[in-house]
Amino acid sequence: MHIAVLMLAFMTIANPAWADATKTVKLVVLGDSLSAGLGLPAQEAFPQKLQKALHAKGIAVDMTNAGVSGDTTSGGRDRLDWSVPDGTDGVIVELGANDALRGIDPALTRAALTDIVQRLKARKISVMLCGMLAPPNYGAEYAARFNSIYPDLAKQSGVLLYPFFLEGVAADAKLNQADGIHPTAAGVDIIVGNIMPTVEAFLGTITEQRR
Repeated sequence: MHIAVLMLAFMTIANPAWADATKTVKLVVLGDSLSAGLGLPAQEAFPQKLQKALHAKGIAVDMTNAGVSGDTTSGGRDRLDWSVPDGTDGVIVELGANDALRGIDPALTRAALTDIVQRLKARKISVMLCGMLAPPNYGAEYAARFNSIYPDLAKQSGVLLYPFFLEGVAADAKLNQADGIHPTAAGVDIIVGNIMPTVEAFLGTITEQRR
């Protein structure tokens, strides 16, 4: 038997935690059209590009795109159990843009996101929360109530937060499709690049929990 195979077998027997930590991490992106990749070929959607970028760094992940166009936080909550199968290690929650666009009461958005996070944690699934910002047309009071949901929930629940999913892309015509809302392939690239350090930290917490 090749010496490298013998060494791997020895390390697996001697240190099961080490072996477990090297398994492929199963992630689900629970989101709306921003992660579903509306208007883009499937391979250009956020989850697929994020997985490709992680693989390029030698990080083994299996990424599932559970983005549904038009979904609100309540919609994501309603389909949570079948969107996130057993055996999932972590969920990146990207929801709330449609709540803000429709002017949904931030109290309802907060309740739905809180329920999602609590239910995932109860299943021993790690959570990373992607923040969203309200558009200015609903006024400062609405924006203050909405925008505070994500940092408040991250702090209360002890989950990792990426403050604004569309950082570096929102309101830039060159990086958005004709509707001015959904990123182009180049816009997705920027989102992936910006969010990567947070995702790597998220994967680190998952690996540590396996030890």
